[in-house]
Amino acid sequence: MAGSLFIVAAPSGAGKTTLVRGLLARDAAVSLSISYTTRAPREGELDGVAYHFTDIADFLARRDAGEFLEWAEVHGNYYATSRRWLEAQLAAGRDVLLEIDCQGAAQVKRLFPEAVGIFILPPSFAELESRLRGRGTDSPEVIARRLAAAEDEMRQVEHFDYVIINNDLRVALDELCCVVNAARYRTRCVRARYPQSFLPEIRN
Repeated sequence: MAGSLFIVAAPSGAGKTTLVRGLLARDAAVSLSISYTTRAPREGELDGVAYHFTDIADFLARRDAGEFLEWAEVHGNYYATSRRWLEAQLAAGRDVLLEIDCQGAAQVKRLFPEAVGIFILPPSFAELESRLRGRGTDSPEVIARRLAAAEDEMRQVEHFDYVIINNDLRVALDELCCVVNAARYRTRCVRARYPQSFLPEIRN
């Protein structure tokens, strides 16, 4: 693939979405993959922008037709990545970012071993709990489920290439941008962009 594929995952409440939005605002060369989901839109979320919102029947039909690169059930809702769109973007040399959960990240990494895995961690588990409770949007039962899931997700950190501790948002965003930029200078990426700079015998 000519483009770079970035996988960003984190436990709920670690600030993943805020960091990804900041990266996209700074780096126009990165395209965000818009996931399919069966969860209801939150206030301000637009179909085709935040997610492709759909119902369970349509989601399962797409899944069974092989339209998804990966899919997972998270907190009772389904999420998935479009295979066709992603492969077209990478083939065209565009960088793509997947903001997905650990289940999906593992599936994608098996299919694209050269994808760059980035895990966002909170400063501590206690801070994560404080953030989730401070949102004021979820019931105690939902928060308890999210915390239990967060423990499982945080144990997956060793499977990622880079880890960013989101203690100071500005610092964490700088670090995320540095990781993305550095990944573009991997040998295979530079060779794909500038084949004329390499000797003939190592161009392929």
